[in-house]
Amino acid sequence: MSRLFYVGCLLSLGIAVGCGPESKMTMVSGTVTIDGVPPETGAISFIPIDGATPTAGGVIEKGKYTSEAPIGESKVEIRVPKVVGKKKLYDTPDSPVQDIMEEVLPPKYNEATELRFTGVKGKNEKNWELTTK
Repeated sequence: MSRLFYVGCLLSLGIAVGCGPESKMTMVSGTVTIDGVPPETGAISFIPIDGATPTAGGVIEKGKYTSEAPIGESKVEIRVPKVVGKKKLYDTPDSPVQDIMEEVLPPKYNEATELRFTGVKGKNEKNWELTTK
């Protein structure tokens, strides 16, 4: 899946702008591994528990990410898609094809996330060691 897709997803989340002194945002970076292996690509989102702070997120590339995150407690969603097939966009012989994607991770890391992160002012580091079991 292209980097453009992830950027579009993140923009649709309403990513906050700025981490200045009055900001309710902070920076976080780290690594993601799945069964001990870093994913080539994915996305991470930080969704504030208070509902008042903006949601933020970033792209995971080769297991590494850097993102804004709300100060305070957030739910974290991590998504790592894989291509499971292709489909024609139109029912014509010369139709372009589109990848069919499937989520690698179980819902406890995204749709029904159990992951939490508490952001503090300044730089934060958080590594995520996830399993598919």
